[in-house]
Amino acid sequence: MTHTYNVTGMTCNGCRASVEKTLSALPNVTKVDVELQSQTATITMSKHIEVDTLQNALSDKYTITEQATKNVFSSVKSVEEKSELRQLMPLFLIIGYITVASILLNRNPWNTNSFMLDFMGLFYIVFSFFKLLDLKGFPESFRMYDPLAKAVPAYGWVYPFIEVALGLMFLMRFQTSAALIITLVVLGITTIGVTKTLLDKKSIQCACLGTALKLPMTKATFIENAIMIIMAVIMLVNTYAV
Repeated sequence: MTHTYNVTGMTCNGCRASVEKTLSALPNVTKVDVELQSQTATITMSKHIEVDTLQNALSDKYTITEQATKNVFSSVKSVEEKSELRQLMPLFLIIGYITVASILLNRNPWNTNSFMLDFMGLFYIVFSFFKLLDLKGFPESFRMYDPLAKAVPAYGWVYPFIEVALGLMFLMRFQTSAALIITLVVLGITTIGVTKTLLDKKSIQCACLGTALKLPMTKATFIENAIMIIMAVIMLVNTYAV
């Protein structure tokens, strides 16, 4: 069953992320979608949860009241799946543009290694841009699934700048071996968190494009990280095999 609630007191993306994280952690809650603009929270639960229980879980800063209730049937799930694909369209478009740009930069003559370096460099630069648009809200969303950001909050603040540095290193061909190793470590940690979130079937916002674009955490996020990790492994093997 799915219930929609009014949530007052949210003033920024940090508030939205905090409410979403708190409600997602409650027993019997399988999905939470919090909208800052409409001041609402849509909660899917396996067992009905009283409004008082939800309110007690939240900070006194927020007030939650029930708005509407609906059952979740297969037809509704189909609509949600279509909506999820529409939400992911910005991610697909960005990766598509990055791929085309990398191909054009290396088409004459073709160089596979150079293509991968340009792809990874552009990937980091573009994705860091969106994270920097809301540097205040990003760390809160990021720590909801990244293990290191969860353990060391300061890491969430530094992460966008790490991406900028890695992007420049790849594009400038500066210390690429070090950049590849850092990529394996950084994205490896994030991928562990993404995998755990997907296995737990928790519905949270993906912070890969910051908070400017509201993207759901899906298998696409895992694939996106996996592509970068595979490229980094191939590049390291090619580097040290010579």
